Amino acid sequence: MASNFFTFLLLLLQISCSTLSSALQETTPPMNHTGQINSNSVLVALLDSHYTELAELVEKALLLQTLEEAVGRHNITIFAPKNEALERDLDPEFKRFLLEPGNLKSLQTLLLHHIVPARIDPHSWPKSASALTHHRTLSNDRVELTGDNSSGAKFIGTAKIITPNAVNRPDGVIHGIEQLLIPRSVQQDFNNRRSLRSISAIKPEGAPEVDPRTHRLKKPAPPVLPGAPPVLPIYDAMAPGPSLAPAPAPGPGGPHHHFNGMRQVKDFIETLLQYGGYNEMADILVNLTSLATEMGRLVSEGYVLTVLAPNDEAMAKLTTDQLSEPGAPEQIIYYHIIPEYQTEESMYNAVRRFGKVSYDTLRLPHKVLAQEADGSVRFGHTDGSAYLFDPDIYTDGRISVQGIDNVLFPPEDKAKDEKKTIKVATVKPRRGKLLEVACQMLGAIGQDSLFTSCQL
Repeated sequence: MASNFFTFLLLLLQISCSTLSSALQETTPPMNHTGQINSNSVLVALLDSHYTELAELVEKALLLQTLEEAVGRHNITIFAPKNEALERDLDPEFKRFLLEPGNLKSLQTLLLHHIVPARIDPHSWPKSASALTHHRTLSNDRVELTGDNSSGAKFIGTAKIITPNAVNRPDGVIHGIEQLLIPRSVQQDFNNRRSLRSISAIKPEGAPEVDPRTHRLKKPAPPVLPGAPPVLPIYDAMAPGPSLAPAPAPGPGGPHHHFNGMRQVKDFIETLLQYGGYNEMADILVNLTSLATEMGRLVSEGYVLTVLAPNDEAMAKLTTDQLSEPGAPEQIIYYHIIPEYQTEESMYNAVRRFGKVSYDTLRLPHKVLAQEADGSVRFGHTDGSAYLFDPDIYTDGRISVQGIDNVLFPPEDKAKDEKKTIKVATVKPRRGKLLEVACQMLGAIGQDSLFTSCQL
């Protein structure tokens, strides 16, 4: 009886040990056949390689754990774009889209699209475009491998392999490619995001706008054909006050840039310098003022200009007082700019036909008078007039430059000075007349002493 009891206990102990052993086998995870990622891994080589831009994106995309698991299961092939493809060649807006926190999934898909869970060596590459092969990437997309038998070039999609076997390790290989591989899903996400942003950027219609010049409601501007003259007069497009900081022109031609006014102004100033004798005029336009910039802006808006340029001898006659006052150089040059396109022939024909012609200038409200004299055109009045000395120095259809031999000034209004002189001349006789009348009245009364003082 006792022997049967001990036999039963021994059998029970064997059953318990076998159950415990099976339970331990079920709960213990299977050991990886590769073990821990070592320093000779292709993943470590990627982080330490010269593909710094790709390695930085892998860290930002939080893919290190995923890649460690992939390397632990099988060999991998990494197609690494060169740094220039991610720095300069990549669209800045697309790169900004990838680095936004809300687009982490798109960034991960893009990077995993460059990794194939198999080892692809250069000798196993297709030799021609017809013998292409497909491989599935870690992003679950397919990439196409092709080759060129004549040149020996290798391609993945449209990207050329520029550095095959850039990094070769026991668990994987890295091939350098010339451009980034963008899967269709990521490109679609970017296009959808850009479309939504462009739609949301449209401003809703609000209260009507008021024109700051007329203080009236703005009306929709009629369509302007390319090269058409501007709608606004040139005085509305000029910078307010002295041309120290030209204001943006309000004309309709600005955004279209039908004319390159800056280039035309630069050409005519260079022509003045090469022609000789007009260096002072060019110096005032460029250095002493910013009128060259304003003229270029006006020509770009579609306006035309005729410049009466005094030569260096005439500019040397200007005194310091005439140039020292604020805005004086601008006002002098404004009086020499006509907002029309005139050549020597057109002005001479006009004065021959009409005798005298008054041209508007940029110095409102003054006009410059032109008339025929000695077979040429003379500007200004008798005092301080100037002759057309060097005709057609520069004519390009938008800017005309005519050389003159004197600096023009608008005629001064002497009416106030004459009135003051007359007033002073009539005051003195009036005071003498009053004294004489008073003396006559006292003499009639018979006060001899006072009459004597009046005679004195």
